[in-house]
Amino acid sequence: MLYIIGLGNPGEEYKESRHNAGKQAIERLKDLKIKNFKIIESEEFMNNSGKAVAKVIKSKKAAENLVVVYDDIDLPLGTIKISYNKGSGGHNGLESVAKAVKTKEFTRIRIGIAPATPSGKIKKPQGEDAVLKFILGNFSPAQKEILKKVFKRVSEALTVLAESGRDQAMNEFN
Repeated sequence: MLYIIGLGNPGEEYKESRHNAGKQAIERLKDLKIKNFKIIESEEFMNNSGKAVAKVIKSKKAAENLVVVYDDIDLPLGTIKISYNKGSGGHNGLESVAKAVKTKEFTRIRIGIAPATPSGKIKKPQGEDAVLKFILGNFSPAQKEILKKVFKRVSEALTVLAESGRDQAMNEFN
């Protein structure tokens, strides 16, 4: 059984924000019939995401079946990356989850939100205020079209994770 959480902030004002990309991706899963997975619902703010996870994941062994889906400003919009047993990369929501489950040994699906040049070079906002404004800002209509494809890939990746395992999903989607 996989336990999946999409990180984000509660409330209507954050619903469409870049920082809620993980939560938005998981919303689309609710209609799918993927076997062997359970969605962890969270009404916690991003930086307290671990509270929701800790209610379900009670041991390091159980954390091996946890999948955290979240936004990543270090990846270009339109991409996903699956990893396991890595650091938080400065993402406070992910850091909260790792502290709550007392391990980094869980799967992550990172959703790129950064703008990029046509050659693929990331154009990340500079400075803490600019980054905060960017991640809490909403996607444009054109970006939402790109996200539809990204969310479909996340669903496909989760299906492969549930049916064939982490290594297979990483081979297919990274």
